[in-house]
Amino acid sequence: MDWMLFLTFLAACGAAGATGSMFEPGNWYRDLDKPWWTPPGIVFPLVWVTLYVTIAYAAMRIAPLEGSQQALAFWAAQIAFNTLWSPVFFGLKRMRTAMVILCFLWVFVAATMVSFWALDPLAGMLFAPYLLWVTIAGALNFSVWSRNPQFA
Repeated sequence: MDWMLFLTFLAACGAAGATGSMFEPGNWYRDLDKPWWTPPGIVFPLVWVTLYVTIAYAAMRIAPLEGSQQALAFWAAQIAFNTLWSPVFFGLKRMRTAMVILCFLWVFVAATMVSFWALDPLAGMLFAPYLLWVTIAGALNFSVWSRNPQFA
């Protein structure tokens, strides 16, 4: 395991995660009309820490491989959209814009998963839980936006 490479990708994930801690849900989010299947608040940081570690590890496996440039470009794009979502949703309270960001995030997570799979199936599989979580987040974003049109 290349610890420096892993820590570099983990640092990028940490930067993305930092936006989540800088723009916390707070009372505004607590008071929104949300679907019954909204995960409890404690679930979010636990899931994100786990996902960030797994996607950093997956990227570390891919980075030294021949032909990994496009896969790593997809990885960079997904982490950029990941970083952008919290400030838009929780900071600006722009659910429609956040939904657009989530759609781009989903596309780039899927593209990363497919491109990683082609180079290293384990690295690709490590992205499957992330794609599932972004799918759930997208459904939740859409549902909350639909239920609270005043924050479109």
